[in-house]
Amino acid sequence: MASKKKIAYFYDPDVGNFHYGQGHPMKPHRLSLTHSLVLNYGLYKQMEVYRPYRASHHDMCRFHADDYIDFLQRVTPQNISGFTTSLSRFNVGDDCPVFPGLYDFCSIYTGASLEGAAKLNSETCDLAINWAGGLHHAKKFEASGFCYVNDIVIAILELLKYHPRVLYIDIDIHHGDGVQEAFYLTDRVMTVSFHKFGNFFFPGTGDMYEIGAEKGKYYSVNVPLRDGIDDQSYVNLFVPTIQAVMDHYRPTCIVLQCGADSLGCDRLGCFNLSIKAHGECVRFVKSFNVPTLVLGGGGYTVRNVARCWTYETSLLLDTDISNELPYSEYFEYFAPDFTLHPDVSTKIENQNSRQYLEQIKSSVAENLRVLPHAPSVQMQQVPPDMLSMEVTTETNPDERETQRDLDSRIEHPAEFMDPPPLPTSMEST
Repeated sequence: MASKKKIAYFYDPDVGNFHYGQGHPMKPHRLSLTHSLVLNYGLYKQMEVYRPYRASHHDMCRFHADDYIDFLQRVTPQNISGFTTSLSRFNVGDDCPVFPGLYDFCSIYTGASLEGAAKLNSETCDLAINWAGGLHHAKKFEASGFCYVNDIVIAILELLKYHPRVLYIDIDIHHGDGVQEAFYLTDRVMTVSFHKFGNFFFPGTGDMYEIGAEKGKYYSVNVPLRDGIDDQSYVNLFVPTIQAVMDHYRPTCIVLQCGADSLGCDRLGCFNLSIKAHGECVRFVKSFNVPTLVLGGGGYTVRNVARCWTYETSLLLDTDISNELPYSEYFEYFAPDFTLHPDVSTKIENQNSRQYLEQIKSSVAENLRVLPHAPSVQMQQVPPDMLSMEVTTETNPDERETQRDLDSRIEHPAEFMDPPPLPTSMEST
């Protein structure tokens, strides 16, 4: 049965053409494979498909430091030797290399998440999908873990203009550290991350005892898992945890990061999830009928990432699709079985005992009980929208918003972001 929900799907044909470099595990090409399957299964017919807005320097500086974004805009493989100090300062190098079109890549995936948030705010869609987004490791002042610009934080800041409480859920195998850090001191965003923790696994954060601080105490929820977790263990933990979070926090909007590196057989992963179990988490979140921004994230076995996100697109549409893959220009990538749900199980033993999982469940429940139900926020004048839905080309940010608009913008004191830029004449004072 076709979904009655209005779904906005964002895809820029250029996004799959970027290349981090030979041997690098992050392959933007996975987005081309995903989109090809979405087209060839006919799923696009049930969605509004948009070539997304491209985020400007001004948009990215809503969260990131101006000098960091300026560096991303200027550095290229040709002039990199002139940026030796900046490379070290901004953590750009091996994991986060400088590659041709780096700034454009960031602009595409960030703009799509930002436009998705704006469409949810304006109630022109119920669900927004940007598989190119979900780069959750980027920090205010630096790149991290293959992520340069944190599109998630920027999108959430946009959602907070209209939504008193935003819930962020992360099912990537890596901890959503950049998003947690950005909202660690506020109760207006609850971050919930299910991830591998221990044995020096990147990024090394996400212990159960990282619960937030100050006004944000108990609004960071971490579910640290061990190697080899299987479908039943994962879903049996995810469902009650998210149900409890929804009951206590009552968000008015959700951002769901669907990193596919938590699947079995992932090049950088060590979990044992099937595509169906990963999708069950997406289906469960959708069942709450709350406006939701759905994003990609990690995933380093390209063919399985494409399968996973295509399947999850079908779940969001309430549409059954065949296990037999349709023919496409990338058909040979899916050999030898050419199916949507291949066996991705590994021989990694499940090191998550029932006792350990119960301990996590009870610890999370204990922390949630401390929360006031649905904390209220005094709503003030809504700041100007960050982008006009009609904007299709890069514009001068100084012309898009007047100084009066900038002066009247209300910022929440506990959210980590720079204030609007001062006029040039005042910057030296």
